[in-house]
Amino acid sequence: MVGRTVVVVGVGPPQGLGAAIARRFGREDFHVTVMGRSAPKLDATLHDLRAAGMLADAVVGDVTDEALVARIVAAADSADAPLEAAIFNAGGNWPRAFLAMDGAFLEDMWRTNALAGFFFAKAAIASMLPRRRGVLIFTGATASLRGRANFGGFASAKAALRALAQSAAREFGPQGIHVAHVVVDGAIDGDRISTFLPDLKAQRGADGLLDPDAIADNFWHLYRQPRSAWTHELDVRPWAEAW
Repeated sequence: MVGRTVVVVGVGPPQGLGAAIARRFGREDFHVTVMGRSAPKLDATLHDLRAAGMLADAVVGDVTDEALVARIVAAADSADAPLEAAIFNAGGNWPRAFLAMDGAFLEDMWRTNALAGFFFAKAAIASMLPRRRGVLIFTGATASLRGRANFGGFASAKAALRALAQSAAREFGPQGIHVAHVVVDGAIDGDRISTFLPDLKAQRGADGLLDPDAIADNFWHLYRQPRSAWTHELDVRPWAEAW
């Protein structure tokens, strides 16, 4: 039986969104390849996936390295387990006052959030296009839609990524590739919040933060959509989130 492969980049610890997405596809018998910057965090996620009986591999690397990203995607795609889903979950959210930003900071934000997304999308689409089948999903944020004070760098980069996703969807949708963008509007109940804002969960109350596994269910829903009713963009937020 021919299997299926998913590549998820921007994966950290088991409590994060990238790991949750990998688990969700892994539960459906996908061969999972995950990529992230931190070896200890990625090792923990890989151990978690394999302990659950999933077929998984991990690569430590920088998503802004075009050649590396292309090699990872190409290696994951095979005749026995073709690349059916590719998830770009990488990004960095660092606040900085507008007048405190310089060109180097702005460019770094763009490289991590948008340029890396282009590199990944290009490699994934190249693998999927001969079969005229596959799903490419980008993780967006509130900043994809609007710029907040002190987040001009992040917002400009996420908006660029959203525009790339729209362009790719319009170009490759008619060729069988489903390109989608998920706006994650709110704080995710994961490792980052636990580390930097440990009191936020108690402040928000029950279900006040986004559950990574619940977000991952939405990614799986996008993958499962019939092509007669594709969604390009959806937004997810906690029930009590002000928006």
